[in-house]
Amino acid sequence: MSQGHDHDSMNPGSMNMSPSGMMMHTSFYWGKDAIILFSGWPNGSLGMYILALFCVFLVAAAIEIFSVSPEKIGTGNPRVGALIQTCVYAVRVGFAYMVMLAVMSFNLGIFFAAVAGHATGFFLVKVRAPANQNQTASKV
Repeated sequence: MSQGHDHDSMNPGSMNMSPSGMMMHTSFYWGKDAIILFSGWPNGSLGMYILALFCVFLVAAAIEIFSVSPEKIGTGNPRVGALIQTCVYAVRVGFAYMVMLAVMSFNLGIFFAAVAGHATGFFLVKVRAPANQNQTASKV
């Protein structure tokens, strides 16, 4: 009955072999035994896993913080301002891809850290912005 592939590889919740010979999850799972962005990281260590959660949280929050760009950058030269905004945009997109790849580890802890980071960044920047505008308008 063998057709050249393992029967378990057809199971949606199973782990599959990657071309590098490492086992990869194909559905969400709990646990500190994850590979996030780099081979061997966090390496099954609880401390390193917590550090990975914290890093994903911070990068996701940074994405939201970098999504708010000032109307004018006080350089006087519009090309320099455009270059600065372009660099901030490139960093933001790079961070977004890193968080996406981290979430693709299918580790629920990483997923929740990413969502919490985005929510925290949104709260810090976007929810507080209208309140700051109202305070500025009331002072005028």
